[in-house]
Amino acid sequence: MLTDLVAALDIGGTKIAAALVDDRGRVHTRAQRPTPAHEDGDTVMRAVTEVVAQLTVSPLWSSVRAVGIGSAGPVDAVAGTVSPVNVPGWRRYPLVERVASATGGLPVELIGDGVAITAAEHWQGAARGHDNALCMVVSTGVGGGLVLGGRLHPGPTGNAGHIGHISVDLDGDPCPCGARGCVERIASGPNIARRALEGGWRPGADGDASAEAVAVAARAGDPVALASYRRAAQALAAGIAATATLVEIDIAVIGGGVANAGEVLFAPLRRSLRDYAALSFVQRLTVTPAQMGADAGLVGAAAAALSRGAGAAAAGV
Repeated sequence: MLTDLVAALDIGGTKIAAALVDDRGRVHTRAQRPTPAHEDGDTVMRAVTEVVAQLTVSPLWSSVRAVGIGSAGPVDAVAGTVSPVNVPGWRRYPLVERVASATGGLPVELIGDGVAITAAEHWQGAARGHDNALCMVVSTGVGGGLVLGGRLHPGPTGNAGHIGHISVDLDGDPCPCGARGCVERIASGPNIARRALEGGWRPGADGDASAEAVAVAARAGDPVALASYRRAAQALAAGIAATATLVEIDIAVIGGGVANAGEVLFAPLRRSLRDYAALSFVQRLTVTPAQMGADAGLVGAAAAALSRGAGAAAAGV
């Protein structure tokens, strides 16, 4: 019989995923909806309640003890609210209260999506065995989280390590967060595609203008596509090096859809990192792809929920 089951939610600008996860990180039941990111807040919440409802009809639901949420941020774990940059309908939205109501009053743990991915990669993935790590998701947005001294470091509100909103171009484009030249404004998938289009790249016959399509063009040698990925890699390298200099991480793990570009992203990233990580104590910093794949946010959110009780030791958080 399964014990220490938790419900996990992974909420981003593209999709809302949910699953039942056990204390070994195994996923047993799944549900998913597209995120209606440009609709009002209650419409977005309805998509969340729909995926939760799919979990509650599982015969395993009676074993669920808590809920973990990894959400696009910023989040406020103290207040239980979220204000995702890429979901404008949610500003100080009381997500914890609404999810608790939808799950019959189960305890809810909220962390940022980057922190959730960090928890997963440190528990079972590429950062396992590393005491000081930065893990990132580079997708519709750019998020991140930190492991310091062998433990997940979400910070007081659950946002520590949110590298996407470090400014790496002081006179750069305005970012929706209100700052300028943020890593996310340069390195996220939509901005890679936007920059390529502005530079003259054109989609193929299928009309696909995504970052994935730009990566395909870059592999084929398209100079504009390659330049857009080089610029993204440079921004990521600057942010990673700044983080390493500040807290002495020894590994940076990168996941998310943009990381699926492979060496189109990682080769220029490693070259740029040599330029930015110049001090002696960060020169051994390594960059590696994430290992947890599409389940990283769910497994990390589950780890956060497990950490509330008996599952903490198992989850290693």
